Amino acid sequence: MISERLKKQIEFLLEADKMKSLYRQTYIIKDEKRSESMRDFEGDDCVHRRRENDAEHSFHLALFAMTLAEHSNIPVDLLRVMKMVIIHDIVEIDAGDTYCYDKEGYKTKRDREERAAERLFGILPEDQEREYRALWEEFENMDTAESRFAAALDRMQPMLLNYSKNGVSWQEHGVSYGQVYERNRHISLGSEKLWEYMEQVLQDALGKGFLRDE
Repeated sequence: MISERLKKQIEFLLEADKMKSLYRQTYIIKDEKRSESMRDFEGDDCVHRRRENDAEHSFHLALFAMTLAEHSNIPVDLLRVMKMVIIHDIVEIDAGDTYCYDKEGYKTKRDREERAAERLFGILPEDQEREYRALWEEFENMDTAESRFAAALDRMQPMLLNYSKNGVSWQEHGVSYGQVYERNRHISLGSEKLWEYMEQVLQDALGKGFLRDE
């Protein structure tokens, strides 16, 4: 007989698949050498500009964590960091993706995400509900070395993609250098080395006109 525990776990995993259809504001780096056309998936008008989805973002952050862990200010439990970055955006299934420079959206973000966490993690067996909810809260609170490093990667990844796409998302939303600097300087709390690198990226982005000089 199939246990109730397994049924709950499978239900949660199927619910998590919805992350694949939640698109962020950041555009992917298309491989121009591939023969397939984005038209097959996104339509003619999106051939150059397909946004990443939440599942892709979470995968990429896990790879960031594996690759860059040595640059954390403090040695971290890599498995815990990876768990956090995989789980941190699951709440967006219900709460939606709030653009990081959307001041109005941020006014209700925490409330929306709290309700989402209650429902989504509540699907799981009680022990896993507690574990996953605690990981999500730890990421949000940034009160451990692991959460500060995970949060640093979460800020760094979209910056790198934006820079690599000539600032297309920043320009679409009229984002300034000052806005990006202020939001992302907290990277230094997780890794001063990574922030030093990203400061150089920002300066270059400004010089190339990818960001408004404000």
